[in-house]
Amino acid sequence: MEIVTLPGQRAGGKVWLVGAGPGDVELLTLKAYRILKSADVVLYDALVSEEIMSLVPFDAEKIAVGKRAGKHSANQDEINQLLVTKGFTRKNVVRLKGGDPFIFGRGGEELQSLVEAGLEFEVVPGITAASGTSSYAGIPLTHRDYAQGVTFITGHCQLGSRPMNWTNYANPNNTLVIYMGILNAGVISQGLIDAGRSAQTPVAIVSKATTSEQRRFIGKLGELEQLAADPELKMPALMIIGEVVQLADTLNWFTPQAHSESRAISYEL
Repeated sequence: MEIVTLPGQRAGGKVWLVGAGPGDVELLTLKAYRILKSADVVLYDALVSEEIMSLVPFDAEKIAVGKRAGKHSANQDEINQLLVTKGFTRKNVVRLKGGDPFIFGRGGEELQSLVEAGLEFEVVPGITAASGTSSYAGIPLTHRDYAQGVTFITGHCQLGSRPMNWTNYANPNNTLVIYMGILNAGVISQGLIDAGRSAQTPVAIVSKATTSEQRRFIGKLGELEQLAADPELKMPALMIIGEVVQLADTLNWFTPQAHSESRAISYEL
């Protein structure tokens, strides 16, 4: 889709691409908080929590452009065009994304549209889902005794029609973090096992991480499809596969029940 600008009109604003983090409002960076408080318009994803959205000025325009599996409120071309249009007509435009905008957030694609339109922009990174989820689940992504590397991949693509080379991800000394993989849990499990990863490899699915609704579903790689089908599992959810998962109970510190107590955010910047 070709981006449409406003002929003869100079861009009046700036676009901030802001990472909202994995859910807990207190994991926002100070810069993200400051930018949100000055926003004239916010285009936000479905994964952005209500607590974080409550920080947006009351009189700011709020546009939901979130994408969930099978429930897209706007396609990517429409989002790109909205960012450009708002950048020409409003002063402070915030594109607010869950996690970090440059890790499976399509942030690069959106910035390319801004460059094409000649708009000024800035990127405010956020804590990505992998880091926030693993920390709140008590699972270190790397550990000298268990994993000497970590790989992030997306399981959202059509794995049945576009097979992945699972051999690249079957290293037992590597932690594998899979974004958006719940619907393809069976394909992921079988692909890794066929590539040589043990069916006994510890796995965790963490649901609604860093929030008062966080749940951990822990088992073995051979059970991944059954874990993903648990009726109590709510989206969003992230998969962590690797020997580090066996530390989850020992290093677990987060108590969702205690987290549910209301907190007043009164930061002054």
